[in-house]
This record gives sequence, C-alpha cells and structure tokens, in this order.
Amino acid sequence: MKPARAGRRGSAAGGTTESRPTGARPSAAARREERCRLRRAPPWPGPAATGYVHYGFAQALQSVFPTVAQGIAELRDRERTVFISGHSLGGALAMLTGARLHLEAPKLRADGVYTYGQPRTCDRTLAKAYNTAFSKRTHRFVNNNDIVPQLPPEPAFHHVDTARYIDADGRLRESMPLLAALGDRAKGMTADLFAPASDGVRDHSMQRYIDALEKNGP
Repeated sequence: MKPARAGRRGSAAGGTTESRPTGARPSAAARREERCRLRRAPPWPGPAATGYVHYGFAQALQSVFPTVAQGIAELRDRERTVFISGHSLGGALAMLTGARLHLEAPKLRADGVYTYGQPRTCDRTLAKAYNTAFSKRTHRFVNNNDIVPQLPPEPAFHHVDTARYIDADGRLRESMPLLAALGDRAKGMTADLFAPASDGVRDHSMQRYIDALEKNGP
C-alpha cells in the first residue's frame, strides 16, 4: 500500500513560512523543521480511542484513509477477499489501516495483513488489541539487520505480532531465540567488513525481501 503524498506549503505554527510552487520539493531546511515538529508532537489517539499511535504515521494514514476505506468497501460489496500489505512506511500504514478498520468499521475488516520492514507504530494497548483481532492473520517480515523495524524506540512504541525473521543467509524463520538472533545479526553485519554499519540500510531494501521470499517459496 503506497500512501499518496500531500504537499505542504508552510511550517508548524510559530515557525517560518516558505513560499514555493505547488508540487515543488521542500527545501532541506523545511524538511528538517518538519522532522523536528513531528518529534515534538504528542502521540495521536488510537482508533476508537484504543491506545495511541505515532503522530507522523497517524497523520500520514489520515491523509489516505477515506480513499482506502472506500476502495475496500467496494471490494467487500463484490464479496472479494482483502489483504493489506506495505513496505517500510507503507507497512506501518497497512498495520494501522487494519487496526482502524477492525475497531471503527468491522464490516470492512481485512482478511490479513502482510508488512515488510515495518517500524513500530503504536503503544502496548493498541498492539494487544490488534494481536487479538489478527491472530494468525498478520505477518510482519523482518530482514536480519533492517534498521527500520528497530525504530521508533521502545518502550514508548511497540511491535505487533507475528514476526517472520529472515536470517543472514536468507532463510525464513518462524521464530528466533534471542541469543541466536544476536549471533545472526552479528553475522550479517560482518558480511561486508568495509561497511558493517550499512547492513541495516541494505537489509531494508524491498528487493532483499523479495529475494528472500522467492528463495523460501515452494
């Protein structure tokens, strides 16, 4: 699920305002200011007042949710099966869309959710409600040292179940003990001795996820 991009013409209240043609790329200063504003923003109330959500992810979902919900309603009218999927930010929005539909429009609830390299999106309360609703119907894939699933930090934000871990050799694992996972992550980091820290960025590539899934396919 790829979110639409909404242009912004100004900054947060109290900041400077930048004038630019509609559709133009924001300046580096404007992007830095927006990131700072999101870090200062309070958490966004979760769907149906269940827990809370990371402000930036909730704001991004708010901009596309009406269109997504309408599309799903049309599929449901034709009795179609609905799965929601996304990578990175799209993964966060896929999970939050699933949660919002379940809690606010249960007749539109998705049959399953698949995410790849998804960041943490919500607090423990919403994560628990989501896990109860989507038990065995959600799959959160994490590729070895992918940096994005490690953000935003705990304990403020939490992951939902169920993690499917791709190890340093590209094998898909249903579970991974803590010590084994630490050893496997060290193996992934040392695969490139000249740039070990870049493994977290490389592992976030959607192509890496596709290659691993094809390797583990039937």
